[in-house]
Amino acid sequence: MQLFTSLWGAFARRGGPCRAARLLAAALLAGCWLPASGAAQVDVDAARIGDLVEVRALATIDAPLALVWSTLTDYERLPEFIPGLKKSRVIARAGATATIEQSGEARFLFLVVPIEVTVESTERPPNIEVRRVAGTLRHLQGRYETELLGNPPRVQLRWTGSIAPDSNLPALIGEVLIRLLIEQQFVAMVREIERREAVRQQGTPVPAGK
Repeated sequence: MQLFTSLWGAFARRGGPCRAARLLAAALLAGCWLPASGAAQVDVDAARIGDLVEVRALATIDAPLALVWSTLTDYERLPEFIPGLKKSRVIARAGATATIEQSGEARFLFLVVPIEVTVESTERPPNIEVRRVAGTLRHLQGRYETELLGNPPRVQLRWTGSIAPDSNLPALIGEVLIRLLIEQQFVAMVREIERREAVRQQGTPVPAGK
């Protein structure tokens, strides 16, 4: 927060709030601000390709693959540990594909962008394919990939996808907003997997988000 305040103050003095927002967005996109990290190192890259923001996220986690998978597919409990997500409800299932309604918001500086989206999540181990069906995002397509590494085994978790918000946000602000949203949500997923693994090792049940 101190870094955020210092950057905002410096940029605002150079050209007012609008220019400050653009300059701070550029600084954030360049990696000057990252969320607090836990045990697993999380790396996130974002780039604008045409109208889409392509995002890649990577972490290596000390947890069994089954636990990683069960956390990724715990759709209705996601709001308990994913920031900005207020509702996640499975409305249909057909074989390996779940249709999920989600709502929440993305925040950047003084902006709050509501998000309502319906997605299809197709579980094809070791991957989960996600695509937009309807909602306020113009485009959402991506996948989680899981891979066992080393001995004792660890799980490498990757997200690759492309997103386009349905809004009139300036391109740079929209790019930063998407990057921060995916980064925060991916970090939260990794931390929840770590939390569940710690609880599992203690031999107690694993309630979500506690």
